[in-house]
Amino acid sequence: MSEITPELVAEHGLTPQEYEKVLDILGRAPNLVELGIFSVMWSEHCSYKSSKKWLKTLPTEGPQVIQGPGENAGVIALGEGLAAIFKIESHNHPSFIEPYQGAATGVGGILRDVFTMGARPVMNLNALRFGSPDHPKTRHLVSGVVAGIGGYGNCVGIPTVGGEVNFHPAYNGNILVNAMTVGLAPADRIFYSAAAGPGNPVVYVGSKTGRDGIHGATMASAEFDANSEEKRPTVQVGDPFTEKLLIEACLELMETDAIVAIQDMGAAGLTSSSFEMASKGGVGVELDLDRVPMREEGMTPYELMLSESQERMLMVLKPGREDRARRIFEKWDLDFAIIGRLTESGRMVLRWHGETVGDLPIDPLALASPEYDRPWEPTPAAEAVAVTSQGDPLEALRTLIGSPDLASRRWIWEQYDHLIGGDTIRRPGADAAVVRLADGKRALAATTDCTPRYCYADPVEGGRQAVAESWRNLTAVGARPLAVTNNLNFGNPERPRVMGQLVGCVQGMGEACRAFDYPVVSGNVSLYNETEGQAILPTPVIGGVGLIDDIAHLPAAGLEQAGLALVLIGETEGHLGQSLYLRDIEGREEGSPPPVNLEAEKRNGDFLREQIKQGALAACHDLSDGGLIVALAEMALAGGCGATLRVPDIARDKMTQWLFGEDQARYLVATQDAETLLASARAAGVPAAHIGESGGDALTLEAIGRISLEDLRATHEGWLPDYMSAGVA
Repeated sequence: MSEITPELVAEHGLTPQEYEKVLDILGRAPNLVELGIFSVMWSEHCSYKSSKKWLKTLPTEGPQVIQGPGENAGVIALGEGLAAIFKIESHNHPSFIEPYQGAATGVGGILRDVFTMGARPVMNLNALRFGSPDHPKTRHLVSGVVAGIGGYGNCVGIPTVGGEVNFHPAYNGNILVNAMTVGLAPADRIFYSAAAGPGNPVVYVGSKTGRDGIHGATMASAEFDANSEEKRPTVQVGDPFTEKLLIEACLELMETDAIVAIQDMGAAGLTSSSFEMASKGGVGVELDLDRVPMREEGMTPYELMLSESQERMLMVLKPGREDRARRIFEKWDLDFAIIGRLTESGRMVLRWHGETVGDLPIDPLALASPEYDRPWEPTPAAEAVAVTSQGDPLEALRTLIGSPDLASRRWIWEQYDHLIGGDTIRRPGADAAVVRLADGKRALAATTDCTPRYCYADPVEGGRQAVAESWRNLTAVGARPLAVTNNLNFGNPERPRVMGQLVGCVQGMGEACRAFDYPVVSGNVSLYNETEGQAILPTPVIGGVGLIDDIAHLPAAGLEQAGLALVLIGETEGHLGQSLYLRDIEGREEGSPPPVNLEAEKRNGDFLREQIKQGALAACHDLSDGGLIVALAEMALAGGCGATLRVPDIARDKMTQWLFGEDQARYLVATQDAETLLASARAAGVPAAHIGESGGDALTLEAIGRISLEDLRATHEGWLPDYMSAGVA
């Protein structure tokens, strides 16, 4: 057995102070197996030791919430006996080291979080951030990550229906891959992870355990350096075909009364699953590790407890149900092994061929992980920016619509099977994805959103905006926003400036979620996203889920017919600080982000959903990156119909602000009856203006000029395929 030296403790990611706490808990020095268990359970990735204090401030309750944070995924009621189960989770470090398998196993892991609770997954989404397009690794990373997401999701048979992709030099050394899954389950048949019943069997099902992914959780809790490529063995290897079998086997067993508790083996593998189940249930566990199905020769207890091999689950079954469960899993050609039992001891006892190789108290380890109140400093307020551009707005539009952040993502989403299952109503590329429910009338909508440049300039405002944009994207398809999951991606929390970014973003998110009655029901925190001291932009991704009560009134994403009135909902002041116009046209990343008026967001969104419910809108799109003219161009391209925009009688030096400002709480809608819509808006106290009509084959700015849709489409659709093909010899 290895001697536990200070160097070995440091290699396992524990500080000297944390190791002293280990000694206090055990009353002795740990052996190597026990040290490894403490290492992964107390890693940032598993314990949230730097963020717990602030996560507790988020709103997590509401009449629609069946299960909030603390389980594998969040659960909300949809009515009519149905529940939605969903979560978003990061696989950032693995995807940077090995993009295909890192992204693929990110999809596999989030699927397991959802079907573990009894849901059949119905849609996947993702939020991806890559470095500068001209960085030598970016093209390779984009190719690998997209192929990994498509390769896993397509094979397992779950449609990938939405997401977002951005590029920025801050991600050159640390990309972000956040994966989200939404599933459906009977509201009265949700499965939880709390183990119960001393004497009940502990059962391992799924794939065999290998050496892939060992110390994956620890690796994900440290920043990168020049030797990060050496961590490739910590990346898991996925098998989507086995995952599909596992989904079907678990759901079949869930039709019986056999399961007491169930937990997927994600980060920290058998260690986290067994400790979390036992701690939640207040029981002890005895495991015979030599009974664990293994796919490699000579595996050790240390490797078995820390492996993050994929497609594995841990269950507690009722006594006497073992044979029935075994038959189900063997029918699906999956491993099934009784590897232990529950006890009343409150301890985790690990045996290897009859010899005890680990004996640890469960609660002191699972519940007493360090919780840090790290020093933090607020981000200094940014100065307002002045814009004096007199350039051609149509040329600026052409540049923006073909820029890396606004160019069409078709090259990406056409690699994903977004139609499998036959229920996808709104394909990728729109405000929110929409998937029909089995009743044929209702639908689920989902979106992922964040504007990292806003969060960097003003974390509180950026946190508010991330929530508000998800609210708007759901609203734009007529969905009632119900709840969110979040993925908090930040740099090293030991740096007060970075910790201040996390604190500010969480504060802003909490304010917005409370204002919208839009609780946080699940999530993930990914810290230490930096390389050699260079942190990513703060990126708190919001995954929002909403319900459409009647898809008959779903507005189009684009302009599909001529003669419709274009109405701008919301107030326009022309805010250009931190805008894409300022960055991509003027080459300036500066200023404060647009302020988020939560009262106006809620008022305008509630009004818009009511108009959609009444069938008053033919098309709808929220305004965000690029402002009004980019939203109009996107709607024209999506529907294949041009439009004429009447620029109000304002000074020429305000034209840029009106066209490209990124003011919040705004939507662009198309309607057959502008007069009635404007009257309704006035009655509701909602700013609204009739600014143009649909029609023709071009985008026309009255008294300024026109640009053909053919020209815009070539620019919009061309950038990403051209960029990716440039790397092919």
